[in-house]
Parts: sequence; structure tokens; C-alpha cells
Amino acid sequence: MQFIRRALVAIVVIAIGSSAAAWFLAGREAGPAIEIKSPGAFIGQKSSLELFVDAPAGKLTRLTAALTQGGKALHVFSLDDATGTSGDVKQASSDRLWIIRPLGKASQPELVAGPATLTITAARPVLFGWREAETTVKKDLTVRLEPPRVGVVSTHHFLNLGGSEFVVLRATPPDISAGVTVAGVSFPAFPGASVGLSDPALKVAFFALPFDQDANTPVTAFARDEAGNSATASVERQAFPKVFQRSRIPIDTTFLSRVVPAIASNTPALAVKTDDLLAAFLTINRDLRQQNNATIAALAAKTAPEMLWKEAFAQLGNTQVESRFADHRTYIFEGREVDQQTHLGFDLASTQQAPVTASNKGVVVHAAYLGIYGNCVIVDHGLGVQSLYAHLSTIDVKEGDAVEKGQTLGRSGTTGLAGGDHLHFTMLVGGVQVNPVEFWDGHWMEDRVFRKIREAGGSAPAPARK
Repeated sequence: MQFIRRALVAIVVIAIGSSAAAWFLAGREAGPAIEIKSPGAFIGQKSSLELFVDAPAGKLTRLTAALTQGGKALHVFSLDDATGTSGDVKQASSDRLWIIRPLGKASQPELVAGPATLTITAARPVLFGWREAETTVKKDLTVRLEPPRVGVVSTHHFLNLGGSEFVVLRATPPDISAGVTVAGVSFPAFPGASVGLSDPALKVAFFALPFDQDANTPVTAFARDEAGNSATASVERQAFPKVFQRSRIPIDTTFLSRVVPAIASNTPALAVKTDDLLAAFLTINRDLRQQNNATIAALAAKTAPEMLWKEAFAQLGNTQVESRFADHRTYIFEGREVDQQTHLGFDLASTQQAPVTASNKGVVVHAAYLGIYGNCVIVDHGLGVQSLYAHLSTIDVKEGDAVEKGQTLGRSGTTGLAGGDHLHFTMLVGGVQVNPVEFWDGHWMEDRVFRKIREAGGSAPAPARK
């Protein structure tokens, strides 16, 4: 009997010890992982909280978010707030919850400008729900409630359909982002110091009016801070509509047999069957064209924050214009219309495999095969301005090369969707393809760009003497 009592006592002791150990170990388990996506360093009138919380099977016992300012905690979110239809909590994956919640003065009215601390606490069940594993993450923030200010300093803005313009802005405080919006497209402004302006509030921007927009499309300057506060101002300008050319482009089997297999072989990701040349051509002319133009537009992000040139751009010498900017083309195959596209550049021809030179000083941001453009070079000139050279037979530069005006980039050719040996040339502003004639014009460059820089107190080349 005594043995049995001792055995029972031992079992009880072991059970208690095991339970204590399990309790202790459960208390040391990791809590949910918390990832704060937003806000950044600032919150404003209408900011947002976005965070991910990871826990096994997405099970949480608690989740709270609060702002602390001046010793006072302000409620932001808790699991009790989520109703299933509010959209506050979404299942990003089996283990991950995605929380989005308003944050700022509009949702926490007691907020004032100044420092604040965001605290996120999440807990998950452990030990069959008898305990919790908890994680707390804190982030120091600055509450900024005053909207920025923006105004237009430069005067005489004349905007052609399919063309571009230049503006000097005053945007405060100096640490905000600013720019110009046209037809839903934003063109970033760059520090005025890039053109010799000493006032830190001054910024400069090139912007464009896409060829397919109404000439009277509003042009708006904007300023935004990291807290999400924003301000806008109208850019007064005079608009000039333009009628673009229309042309009919006959294509035949000989042309298709030359361009389609070459483009397909150089574009592995393009799923086309070259046994049906016309169908493959239509895919290239429509879908690949769109993809290539998206690639070109994305290169605007690689622009230098300074003006790399000091004079007008140059048209390739001794060339004849074969096609102009925004020429609306109808493609004819065996007597019937098969497609319509817009040609966004100038086709310039001289001799076969003619040297193709840089239209101005800059840095090469692309030097490779690019679908319908064939062998293609794109040169960045800073402030969002870039030039494109397509259908080259050879490329003599590489990405990252600094080039001078007149330096050879390659030689003309028939790569891509080229009907004959020529250079396809265009200018880009913020990724938008624009009429290059303006940039070739020294009078336009002086009146629309350099004059505005000098009037704002910056450094720009003096006008040429007559």
C-alpha cells in the first residue's frame, strides 16, 4: 500500500512538474509576427494603417492598435471592431491577416501636430488556449496636419497636343514631393538646385500633353507630403490642338516573313506561332507594342535629377523625314484592313547603316533588343527627358555609358517592325512619347525652358545673339 501511495505521489509530482514545464515553455513561445506597411514616418489628416499579422492558421486572441500622444492613448483598431463586412481584416493567406484601417486626424480627432507613437499588440493562443503568446511593436511617428503649398512661378506656357512644356513651381515645405498632372499622368518636379536655383522651395518640371487627349485637358500642379496631405494649383497655359497625319501601310507575306520570325526569336516570352504570319504580326503589332511602350515608360524612373544638356537637341544629320509623330496608320494586307496603330516618332532615313548619333548629352539607360523597336538605345538627359533610337542594325554603347551630343550610338537598320533601313526617333517626357520637333528647335528651347530658368534666378545658357 505504501508503495502505491508513493507511486501516486510520484505521478502527481511528475504531472505537476510537466504541467509547470509546459506552462513555462508556452510562455516562451513566439508571438504573432507583425509587419507594418504604412504609415511611414508621418501621418496627416487622412492617412491609413496597413499591417500584416502572421500566426498559425491566422488564429489571434487579441489584436490592438493605438496612437499615444502626450501620454494619452487613442484607439485605432481592435479585433472587436471587425465585422466581417467592414473590410478591416482580410485573409491574405492561411496564416496571414491583412489589416487596413483609417489613421489620422479625421479618424482620431484628438491628434495634434507633433510626435506620436503607434503601438501594435497581437496575441495568439498556445497550450490549447490556456495561455497566449504576445508580440508588441512600436513605431515613432510625426503628425503633420498643415497641407503643403504649391504655386506656379513661371509664365507663358504654350502646350501643343502631343507636345511638352516646362514649369517652375514653388512648393513648401521643401521636403515634399511636387509635380504636374495631365490627364491622370503625373510628371515629377525636381529640385530647383538642379538648374542653379538657390531657393530650396523652387522646383522644376517638364510635362506633356499626350497626343490622344483633348487639347483643353486641365493641367494641375500638385504638392504632397509623406503624411498624405496635398495641395493643387492650376497651371495657366494656352493650348493648341493639332491634326495628325493618317496613312495606309501595305504589308505582304514577304514583309511578314522577314520581321515576324526575327521578332519572335528575340522575344522568348512572346507566345506566337510563326506558321500563321498574319496572326503573329497582329499579336506583335498590338500586344507586344503595348508591352514595349510600357517598358519604355518605366525607364523614366531612371532619369537623372539634373539637366544634363545646355542646348537644343539635334535631328540626325542629312536625313529625310519619312513619317512624322502620331501618324495614324491603317495596315492593309491582301486588300483589306487588318489593324490600326499610332506611330509615335519620326522615321528618319539617309543611307543604309548610317551612323546614328546622340541628339544631346546624356546617359544610356537602355541598349538592347526591344520587340517592335528592334535594336534600341534610349538616352536619359535628366529631369525626365529621354530620347529613343530604334531599328538599329548595331549598337555601339551599353547601359550606363555617358554620351556626348553627336557621339555614335550605333547604325541604322531594319530590326523590329521596320519596312526599310531608317532610324525611328522620338523624345520622351516622364515616359510619355512626345513630338521631337520642339526639342530640335533652338527658339523653343530658349523661350520655353532656358528663359524661365533665368527669370527664376537660375543658370541657363544666354540667348544666342542675332
